Amino acid sequence: MDWGMKNRLQRIFKEDGKTVMLALDHGYFLGPVSRLEDPRKTIEPLIPYADALMLTRGVLRNCIDPKFNTPFILRASGGNSVLGKDLSNEGIALSFEDAIRLNASAVALSVYVGTDHEHQTLINLTKLIDEGHRYGMPVLAVTAVGKELEKRDSRYLSLASRIAAELGANIVKTYYCEDFEKVVKSCFVPIVIAGGPKLKDEMDVLKMAYEAIAQGASGVDMGRNIWQSRWPVAVISAIRSIVHEKASLKKACSLFNSLKNKTK
Repeated sequence: MDWGMKNRLQRIFKEDGKTVMLALDHGYFLGPVSRLEDPRKTIEPLIPYADALMLTRGVLRNCIDPKFNTPFILRASGGNSVLGKDLSNEGIALSFEDAIRLNASAVALSVYVGTDHEHQTLINLTKLIDEGHRYGMPVLAVTAVGKELEKRDSRYLSLASRIAAELGANIVKTYYCEDFEKVVKSCFVPIVIAGGPKLKDEMDVLKMAYEAIAQGASGVDMGRNIWQSRWPVAVISAIRSIVHEKASLKKACSLFNSLKNKTK
């Protein structure tokens, strides 16, 4: 691994090898999702608490002040929308020249294993990884499932994560599931967990983060379960305590409760 690749990865993963990533790329296919209608208003208060941001180049250029030094991962896949018949029908929608121009620390692309567009998205990932090695740019592979949520089990996620790693992805983003330790053990690159749809209770969010880290995840890349909360700063602060301070679930929940009335 060349120096540039190593340096970019170390921007994302801190000295303990863990990361708290804030996912903000939902608008690339969902449009103005709730609480991201005005991205700047939602994002800026959370930047100090995130190790890295995952977003689109449009949001970066228009809604993130260049004064912030927080590393970011650029969404590189696109070409669909929530109105389309098949969310898996994606292509590569970002050039490496633009990623480097914007000073990205990594690029991200979704793969849809088991769908009609499995081959297309895996080839997209391979092409992106080839270009990534050429430019010293890490690639994060997202094991997306689209609307087929029933596939979020350890057998499927182990398969999808391992394929992404075998093709050369530097980081894999996947979902937490039962027997998650099996997913981690079957994937030889760092795994971060997605938050998925908004959960009803922040305690459930913290429990998911705690169990994922306890079972070997290298971090989280959560979005809606942080910035759609009534207390986003309290949620991300409690998650940071789990990821970086090895806080118990009880301690993290106590921190959240102590902060939620002080911050919003």
